[in-house]
Amino acid sequence: MGLNATLYTAGRSLELFSAGIQVAGQNVANANTPGYVREQLNITAAAPYQSNGLLFGTGAQAAGIRQQIDLHLESQVHLANADARASDFRVSGYSQLELIVGELGSNDLSSRLNQFLGSLNEVVGQPELLSNRQQVVNTGEQLASSINTMRDQLDRARESVSATVSGMVTEVNELIQQIAALNPQIVQMESAGLLKSDAGGLRSERLTALNRLSELVPIRVTNHDNGTVDVFSGNEFLVLNSTTNVLEVYREPDRGIGVDQVRFAKSKQDYAAATGELAGALETRDVVLGGFVDTLDQYTRGLIYEMNRLHSSGEGTVGYTNITSSYALNDATVSLDQAGLDFPVQHGSFEVKLYDSATGSIVATSINIDLDGLGGNDTSLNDLQAQLGGISHVQASVDTFGKLNITTDAGFEIRFGNDTSGVLAALGINTFFKGTDANSVAVNEALTGNPQLFAAGRGGGAGDNSNAILLARFSEQPSSLLGGLSLDDFYLQSISQVATGAAAETAVAEGYAAFQAALFGQRQQISGVSLDEEAIRILELQHGYTAAARIISAIEEMFNTLVNM
Repeated sequence: MGLNATLYTAGRSLELFSAGIQVAGQNVANANTPGYVREQLNITAAAPYQSNGLLFGTGAQAAGIRQQIDLHLESQVHLANADARASDFRVSGYSQLELIVGELGSNDLSSRLNQFLGSLNEVVGQPELLSNRQQVVNTGEQLASSINTMRDQLDRARESVSATVSGMVTEVNELIQQIAALNPQIVQMESAGLLKSDAGGLRSERLTALNRLSELVPIRVTNHDNGTVDVFSGNEFLVLNSTTNVLEVYREPDRGIGVDQVRFAKSKQDYAAATGELAGALETRDVVLGGFVDTLDQYTRGLIYEMNRLHSSGEGTVGYTNITSSYALNDATVSLDQAGLDFPVQHGSFEVKLYDSATGSIVATSINIDLDGLGGNDTSLNDLQAQLGGISHVQASVDTFGKLNITTDAGFEIRFGNDTSGVLAALGINTFFKGTDANSVAVNEALTGNPQLFAAGRGGGAGDNSNAILLARFSEQPSSLLGGLSLDDFYLQSISQVATGAAAETAVAEGYAAFQAALFGQRQQISGVSLDEEAIRILELQHGYTAAARIISAIEEMFNTLVNM
């Protein structure tokens, strides 16, 4: 090899070592940049040449700059991201639910129920005291208010999560558009390159976008040789080269509130992924919080029905001169068990006791509720109105809202008893509570206006506590509306399920986090910047640079010697 060739090789080495130092410096400068992928200068042997039968090397040459990334590992990270973020959101949802339930507080639902039961026991002990009856009404109002408040907090929490869902969809769409826009930019920048990794900054930006997108929705990424990526979620594509398929939200009523549902814009198919932050938010709203809304509504229906079923068969120290049912029917001509009542009715009867205040006499009339399904004569609301209207000194009518109204002549009042059909409780006549769910439960206005109507007895006068004894134990009795459980057992089971669900989800989240951290560690080893390694590399390159410079200096001395000969 001649001096000129040696000088050329050494000069190219200087350029090569200088480029390597620049790449290492770039890595060091971005060591703390989120999403940055370590770059490496690829070096290959330059093409040799032959002279006089000898093959001479021409040194090394730069073949380009390549990002250090394992695409298979990235796909595993994306899956782990989706699992971890979904579980994290569910853990947050359970934490919020536990705060709403507040079972360890002094105003939790079980405490309010115990206060209500305590006031009922006071009536059992001294039924003649009006103050005791007033206290039952007061604690009943507090219990209903606690249920209303809990339901309102659940609704507001679900509305908040729904707003978060809408925000997530906006972010998902922005990331989809960003990835689609970066695809052609990377292709253009790398069109003349050899390593398909020359657009390092743009590729890092796209990797960051893909990483965040994988946290929001589960994705599958396909990398192409031309530098583009296709992104899929389930069976739907999100990005195909520069074509996008975004998500969209639409409003739907759900459990008394409006919520944002999600679907793919092109296919109009509902978004139904099981992982990802978006799926975690939807599950938190609809299953964690929404599921407890269903549980609370079921509990409340059981509370209303079981209390009303017993109360409607008793009587207070005074009767009614005018009473209107709490619940309305759309069709007064169909049988009561087919009329869409919220509470069950069955074949049976109840008593109407007409009290004459002038004489003190009481006339009891049995009202038959025929619901045996035979003969085509099952009792409708109109039939019930006709039977009640047939009682002397009693008028009954069905108003335009589908409610039953009963009125007595002056000097008379009516009381009720022995309802084996459940129709009084189902219609809301002589009942303690009104409403059908946690939103609407309240104490009947008739009792709040006159606590003497509280049905502590069954016809034995002011000192009769026979019905109060049954009412004081109503929460212990199995209920058909609660799957055969009592109110107490159903509530304990519900709270236990919340605690168990929270603990299980926390354990799952910890497992996902550990797996995700392990993958991040592997990624850091491959794609992360180690300052120690880069410092060693810079030193090596500096030594190489110095050696190449010394070769050039030696050649210069040789040239000078030859010139001066």
